[in-house]
Amino acid sequence: MPRVAARRSPVLCAGEAMKAQFITSELLQADGVAHGFFTRQGGVSQGLYASLNGGRGSRDEPQAVGENLGRMADALGVLRAHLCIPYLTHSPDCMIVQEAFGDERPRCDALVTKTRGLAIGVTGADCGILLFVDAAAGVIGAAHAGWKGAFSGVLESTLQKMEELGASRPAIHAVLGPTIAQESYEVGAEFRDRFLAQMQGNARFFKPSSKSGHFMFDLPAYIGARLAAEGVGRFKNLGLDTYADEQRFYSYRRSVHRGEPDYGRLVAAIALV
Repeated sequence: MPRVAARRSPVLCAGEAMKAQFITSELLQADGVAHGFFTRQGGVSQGLYASLNGGRGSRDEPQAVGENLGRMADALGVLRAHLCIPYLTHSPDCMIVQEAFGDERPRCDALVTKTRGLAIGVTGADCGILLFVDAAAGVIGAAHAGWKGAFSGVLESTLQKMEELGASRPAIHAVLGPTIAQESYEVGAEFRDRFLAQMQGNARFFKPSSKSGHFMFDLPAYIGARLAAEGVGRFKNLGLDTYADEQRFYSYRRSVHRGEPDYGRLVAAIALV
C-alpha cells in the first residue's frame, strides 16, 4: 500500500480506491508489527456513517460494519476473523488476548497480546484511542481512554498487563490517535472539580472557556501525563482533533451539537504479523 510521508507528522496510508485508509506513527513501526489509526474513509457505510464505520454498537447496517472491519483486517495483514475489538464500557479494565474471540466480545476497554496473527483494537469518536508496543518483547496493546477510563486507570491497567506478558515499561512506546482536542472540549465546573479532587495538579489540564463557569479540558495532555507518571518509554500524541476534522474523523460531540441520531466509530488497531 503506497504511503505519503510527511516530515515530523503522521503518515496517511491512502492506497487505491475501496481500501481502508489509516494513519501510522513511526513510533510504532517495527519488524513484524502492523498498525493503523483508521480514518472514516475507505468503507461501504452510508449517510451519517459514511464510510468506514467500525462501530458494532452503532445503528449502522451490520453487514456494512462487518465489511468495514474486514477491510481494516486486510490492511493489517491478518485474517478478517482475527481482528479483536472488545465491547467498550468506559472502564479501567484490560484483558490479555491469546486467540480470536469472534462475536462474543469481552466487556473491557483495553486488550494486550503477544500472539502472532492477531490484531487487537478499540473504537472511539472523541475518546482517546491508543496503541502500544514493546518491540523487543513482542508485546502489543490497544486502549480506549475517554475521560472516565483515563481517570479510573485504564492506561495503568494496560501497562500492567503488558508487563505480565514480558514487556518492560521503559521499552514501551505509546501513541495517541485521533482524539478530541482541548479547543473542542468544553466542560462544566463539576467536571473540573472531580479532577481537582483527584489531584490539585490536574488544574493544568483546564483553561477557562468563553462561557461563564465552563472550562476547556485537555484530554490528550492528561493521558500523556498519566503515561509519563507510569514510566512509559516514549509517548506521542498525533495531535488529530476528531471534532474539528469532519472529513477524516467521526465525533460524538459534533453529532450531539448537530442533533444527529447516531455517529460512526473510528478504529485503532495493531497486530503482530
